[in-house]
Amino acid sequence: MASSLLEGIILGITLSFLIGPAFIALVQTSIHRGLKSGLLFALGIALSDITLISLSYLGAMQILSDASNQFWVGIVGGFILIGFGLITFLKKYKPKTGKGLELKITVTGEGHFRYIMKGFFLNILNPFLLIFWLGVMSFVSARYGVGNKEVISFFTAAIITVFVTDSLKCLIANHIRKYLNMAILVWVNRGVGIALMAFGVVMFVRVFVYFY
Repeated sequence: MASSLLEGIILGITLSFLIGPAFIALVQTSIHRGLKSGLLFALGIALSDITLISLSYLGAMQILSDASNQFWVGIVGGFILIGFGLITFLKKYKPKTGKGLELKITVTGEGHFRYIMKGFFLNILNPFLLIFWLGVMSFVSARYGVGNKEVISFFTAAIITVFVTDSLKCLIANHIRKYLNMAILVWVNRGVGIALMAFGVVMFVRVFVYFY
């Protein structure tokens, strides 16, 4: 279980540096609406990840119920992880202004609950995330077995790590924002892309080792 916890934490830390719409929105919400609103936004992101992981788990249960499928599902999951890392590495931003990356947020409704919903839907409507979590779920389930405690500990560690790091982003948002220029965004995403590909390769090898 210690190994699955460590791997989950490593994945969570890697994802925390993934710069996309949710990252920018989280920082700007913290700056313009305060720390509490930023934390609620981060909670919405975490809830959306839990939802996507749950959907991926249900899909994995159907596919991996046949033991003969586990190896190939693990291989496909590995390619998804590596592919996601490659896409992240090659991704380019095209901001509308020359002073950095801006993302306008329109929030309607009353109360702080709206920030939870904003974080939830902004994150969950990213089509790549479902594919990503499905790939991770396929990998981890193929290695540890569907419903195994290691699978639960892996994703629990990953989600908690992402939420904690998102909370830290809220705390230092005013310092982060001034560094959000194109050069930094490109190099950070390249680093994350390399890390995700490396993570995929390592787990890819472990699937071979596990089944052979």
